[in-house]
Amino acid sequence: MKSIPHTDLVCLHDLPGDSGIIVDLAYARADNFLFGERIYSPSARLTLHRFLAKIVMRAGALARERHGLTLVVYDGLRTIEAQERMLKTRRVRENPHWVDREPRLLSRPGAGGHPRGMAVDVSLADPTGALLDMGTPFDFLAEDSSPAKNPAHREHPQNERVTHNRAILDMLMRDAAREAGQPLLPLPQEWWDYRLLPDLYEQYAALSELDLPEPLRLMG
Repeated sequence: MKSIPHTDLVCLHDLPGDSGIIVDLAYARADNFLFGERIYSPSARLTLHRFLAKIVMRAGALARERHGLTLVVYDGLRTIEAQERMLKTRRVRENPHWVDREPRLLSRPGAGGHPRGMAVDVSLADPTGALLDMGTPFDFLAEDSSPAKNPAHREHPQNERVTHNRAILDMLMRDAAREAGQPLLPLPQEWWDYRLLPDLYEQYAALSELDLPEPLRLMG
């Protein structure tokens, strides 16, 4: 299994103001929707593997050029320790099915695209900074993850406005991935989650806090 050098990580906080991207690192805030408690340090910075960062940066540019919108980026790299911290929160302990039931809504530590910087959580905002209506908040986890019962699922029936807004986001991310020559997987049960294919990210070892230089560590 290959290691990911920290030089392959791109910090989105360093992008210029006209990038078409706003970084809102959700888990560095205590009021995040899912856990209701802080996971990352308040000074944590959002990073992505360069393969995915290229797609996200292009999607931000396309959002601005095509629609006058801004791509909001909520999360990228989650280290193994950050994933462990998530599983110890009160909300997760009260909802063990999020981890134990297939398809899992929360990955076990070291699993998935996030601990390799190869998954990203995104939404869109209008020129005033107001979030577009996507049907649910970012990080809405349902009791039942099936399309019929989970309003965050990409196949769940939605009203015309939500369907339109989700389609814009999906097209931006898909077009950016196509330009980058990198296949992209929209996670079916979460409208905000886009990741590189498992065939790629499973070639790499998950990242620990100790694999990162201090400025890029999430847990402080």
